[in-house]
Amino acid sequence: MQISRIIRITLTTGCLASLGLYAASLPAQQAPSRPPAAAPSSGGTAMTAEKAVALAEQGHCKEALPALRHIVSSPGPLEGRRTAGIAGLRCTMAIDNIDATLDFARLLNHDFSNDPEILFVLVHTYSDLSGRVAQDLAQKAPHSVPAEKLNAEALEMQGKWDEAQTQYQDMLTKNPNEPGIHYLIGRLLLSKPQGDDAAIQQAKQEFEKELQIDPKNAGAEYILGEMAKQAGQCEEAVPHFTRATKLDPTFGDAYLSLGLCLVALKQWEASLSPLQTATRLEEGNPAAHYNLALAYSRLGRRDEAEKEFAIHHKMTDKPAPNPGSAQ
Repeated sequence: MQISRIIRITLTTGCLASLGLYAASLPAQQAPSRPPAAAPSSGGTAMTAEKAVALAEQGHCKEALPALRHIVSSPGPLEGRRTAGIAGLRCTMAIDNIDATLDFARLLNHDFSNDPEILFVLVHTYSDLSGRVAQDLAQKAPHSVPAEKLNAEALEMQGKWDEAQTQYQDMLTKNPNEPGIHYLIGRLLLSKPQGDDAAIQQAKQEFEKELQIDPKNAGAEYILGEMAKQAGQCEEAVPHFTRATKLDPTFGDAYLSLGLCLVALKQWEASLSPLQTATRLEEGNPAAHYNLALAYSRLGRRDEAEKEFAIHHKMTDKPAPNPGSAQ
């Protein structure tokens, strides 16, 4: 059984690649080979992007960084700023300056948010950073709950489901009331390939146990609602989705699923508020607009229905139905 759109989590299992791999991505004319350069003077921020990148490539990262930062954050040729930003990321990672890395990443993401190469570099940057922080956690607090959770999540990522579940169970043996662990076990059981009905029922019990320990776990409420909805039991699902939205007012999936269930139950008026919220929180989800249009049409609000049907049509390239004949 697949539970749709479960809350995503980040599993940090180590870096995907070193930023040193990006040297080859720099255009040759922007990063030419040069003889060793002397460190810049205090006026180094005025040097060209080409010179600053060359200095960085020769290993003078500490000396090059002020100029690179100045180039990236100042008006100037986009290609020069782009190249300087990539070189800045490489340098800050090389000298293990996390604050400076995040600063360069923020500037590049702001100015080159649609650039595939920059996005590729940022993916590796954040992955590398997560790997380093994970190593710090493992070294500084190897037996802490966060470290053990991270290790179990890494096992999940490797498909070692039984080993991961054993580690979670060991954590509960040490502390039966540790928040979040039953939720993680339940999620694991639903994620395992070829899960049977027994695993699904066990997962449900894990989410229920989680709510006994942590009644504010919106994720557990949401998944219990999804399990009921996919079993065709919307009456049971509605209270779970309702609680999830109250616990997390930004939980777009929960609002959408609540609205879908209310539409299925033909509670048109009640479905409006969650569906309206879902269209705001999940602007790119055509299902939210379609079901909101359907509810509007059933309530005789033709103009609003036509507007939502038109949005759905634009998203899916499907003909917009006549609101008066909506089923």
